[in-house]
Amino acid sequence: MHRLAHSGGSAALLEWLAARLGGWTAVVGADAGAGAGAGAGPELAVRGAAELRARGVRSAVLHDEGSAALLFALDGAGGRALACVLDLPHPPGAPALLADAAAVLALVLRAEEAERREERAELAESRAREAALHLLMNGRLSTAHQIAEALGPSLPDPLRMYVVECRAGQRGEVARICRELTGGRAWIVRCPVYVRHLIALVPAGLAARSAAHDPLSEALVGAARDLSVGVSGQLLLREAPAAYTQAFHALAVARGRAGRHARFGPGPELELAAHAAGTGWAQALLAPLHGYEPRRPQDPGAQELRATAHAWLNFGPHATRLLKIHRNTLATRLRLVESVLGRDLARLPGQAELSLALRLTPGGPAASHGASPGAPDGGPAGTPGDLEGVLRHPDLSDWARAHLAPLTGPDAPSGARETVRAWLRSDAHLVPTAAALGISVPGARKRLTRVEALLERSLLQSPSARHDLWLAHRAEELAGFGGPAA
Repeated sequence: MHRLAHSGGSAALLEWLAARLGGWTAVVGADAGAGAGAGAGPELAVRGAAELRARGVRSAVLHDEGSAALLFALDGAGGRALACVLDLPHPPGAPALLADAAAVLALVLRAEEAERREERAELAESRAREAALHLLMNGRLSTAHQIAEALGPSLPDPLRMYVVECRAGQRGEVARICRELTGGRAWIVRCPVYVRHLIALVPAGLAARSAAHDPLSEALVGAARDLSVGVSGQLLLREAPAAYTQAFHALAVARGRAGRHARFGPGPELELAAHAAGTGWAQALLAPLHGYEPRRPQDPGAQELRATAHAWLNFGPHATRLLKIHRNTLATRLRLVESVLGRDLARLPGQAELSLALRLTPGGPAASHGASPGAPDGGPAGTPGDLEGVLRHPDLSDWARAHLAPLTGPDAPSGARETVRAWLRSDAHLVPTAAALGISVPGARKRLTRVEALLERSLLQSPSARHDLWLAHRAEELAGFGGPAA
C-alpha cells in the first residue's frame, strides 16, 4: 500500500482499494480533490459523509438494502472522508484495511496539495517575472523595479543580457545552474515567446569581459547538452530592449559555433547613428499614436498600442504569447495603429520605418513632449520631414556602408548581396525569395543562414535584422550607390 501510494499517488491507491474490495471507493466531502471521482458518488456515501460531519466522528458505517457504506475521516471532523460502498455481506477485513488506507491516503493527499500549491506559486512567480520583463522592454523601469525587488534579486544596472537556448523542459534546470554560477545575482526569466529560451540579466561585473573568454557561457554550455548562449554587449538597464536584440543576434551565431556561445559582434548601432537626425522625425511620426485617446475605457490606449506594435515588429504572430492576447485582438490593434499613423504595415518598408521610429523614442508618449510646436510636423527645427530625409544624413550613410560591408567582403559567400536584396524585395518571405533567385526554398534558407553567420545577426527567426537591412540598403540607394532596397 505504501509503495503504491508513493509511486501512483491517491488515484492509484483508490483504484487498488476498489479492485481489492470489489466496491465503489473514493474521497467524498468538502473539496474532495483529485481522488473524488466523477460526480458526488452513490447516495449512501453522500449521506454517510453528511452524517460523519454532523456527528463530528472519525468513522461511520451506514447500511442500506443490500449494501453498506464505510467512511473514515481524512481531515478531522467536517472534512473529507475515504468512502467505500460494498455489497452485503462485505469482506470481514474491509474496515481494518480501509482504516489503514485512510492514514496513508491522508498523507498522500496533503503531499499532493502541497505540490499543487508549489506549482501555483512557481507559475505566479513566472508570470510576475514575465510582467516585469514586459515593462522593462517598454520603458516602464520604475514599475519593473518594484516587481523585481519583490521577487529578488534586484535588476542589474549596467548589465549584459544572456539568451540561453536549451532543450524543451530543461529551462528550470538551466535557471538553477545560472543562479548557482552567478551567486543568485542574475535576474532570470523564462522567455514568454520561445519555450526553449531562458533570459538572464547578469550584472556587468559577473559577465563576460571579452568576446573570447566568457566563463558564465562556457560553464552553462558545459553543464547541459544541446545548449547555446547568446550574450549582449554591456548596456544600461534602460537599454534592455537593445540588449535583448543583441543577445538574440548573438544566439543565431552561437548555434553554428563549436563552442555553442557567442557575444554580440562589434558593429555600428542604428539607434546611435540615427539619433541626431532621426529623433525629431520619429517624435513627429509617432505623435498621432502617442496622443491617441481611446473612445471607450476598455479600449487600448496609446501606451498599449505602442507596446503591441513593438512586440509585433519584433516577434510577428508570436507577439500574442508575449502580450497574452488572442490573434484576432492583435490583428485589430494593428489595424488601429495603421489607421492612427496612416501607414501600411503589411509591407517591409512600412514595418522598417515604424521600427526605427519606436527605437528612437524609447520613452514612449513622454518623448513627444519635447517637440517644438513651431517646427514643421511638430518636430524640432531642422528635423527631416520624412524617412528618406533621415536616411540621407551622412551618419546614416556611414552606418549603412559599415553594416553592409561584410556582404561584399572577402569572407562573403557567392551571391550574398543578391540573396539579401531579393529577400528584402520579397518582404523577408522565403517562398517569393526562392522564386526570385530561381532556387528551392531550402536553398534560399541555407543561403540566408550563411548570411546570418557572416553578419552575426539573426535573419530567419524574430527578432530579425530585416528592418535594419532594409534601412541600410535604402540609405545606400539614396547616397547614390548600391541597388534598390525593395
